[in-house]
Amino acid sequence: MRFGPAGYPSKGKTPEGSLQYTKDLGLDALEVEFVRGARISPERAKAVGEFAKGLDIRMSCHAPYFISFNSDNPETREKSVGWVMDTVRAAHGLGAYIIVIHAASYGKSPDAALRSVTDGLSVCRDKMDDENIKDVILGIETMGKKSQFGTLNEISKVMDDIDGVRPVLDVAHVHARGVGVLTGREDMSSLVEEFFTLCGDIAHFHISGIKYGDKGEISHLPLSSKEPDMQMLADVLNDSKQDCTFICESPLIEEDAVLFRNMFPKYRK
Repeated sequence: MRFGPAGYPSKGKTPEGSLQYTKDLGLDALEVEFVRGARISPERAKAVGEFAKGLDIRMSCHAPYFISFNSDNPETREKSVGWVMDTVRAAHGLGAYIIVIHAASYGKSPDAALRSVTDGLSVCRDKMDDENIKDVILGIETMGKKSQFGTLNEISKVMDDIDGVRPVLDVAHVHARGVGVLTGREDMSSLVEEFFTLCGDIAHFHISGIKYGDKGEISHLPLSSKEPDMQMLADVLNDSKQDCTFICESPLIEEDAVLFRNMFPKYRK
């Protein structure tokens, strides 16, 4: 199991400094946040990736928030392919194994969104094959608002049609979408079991607390909110043999990554 922050911790000041700071905290994963665009040269990506590899930090990337494969605007759909591919190329250079994608809103219907996401990611997959990029997984994130595409069931349907696609389980998003659905260990265990049937070799998690309302997610919160209680997740996974990456998206990205790691008895220092 690996644990790390969503983004470069600010105390590091540079990517390399942030990676070293992350390692010094006893963490061994980091997700590069390309949420406003994947702007990094191939040379710079390679240098940062080699530095991370030297520290044994597992890298992942988050694609831009403005991806929308189900947009009413055909130009936005086309640009979404480009934004995904920019992130794929950056991830390839960094040695990151997965990119995390917010794929779409439902728009007119969930069925239409499923078709649009499948079509858009099929184009991305073909472009990846054309560019001989075989080391990056297209990760579709489980989403926290009821208006957004991204349940595990929906993601599994995309996987039926496209190779190289996996779900990214944002536990807090599932909790918010279900308006506080994860209340006990059995709820968490059932969610993890469903995820593990789909996740592949590495299960990629996002963790945080979350504020929610009738429509689902409102904002992310520290783990101390216990919405949901992430100790339940640690308890469910404590004896698991599944390879997992836990990326902390709370407002306290590195502090809560350490806090969550320490919820596992075997990782306490």
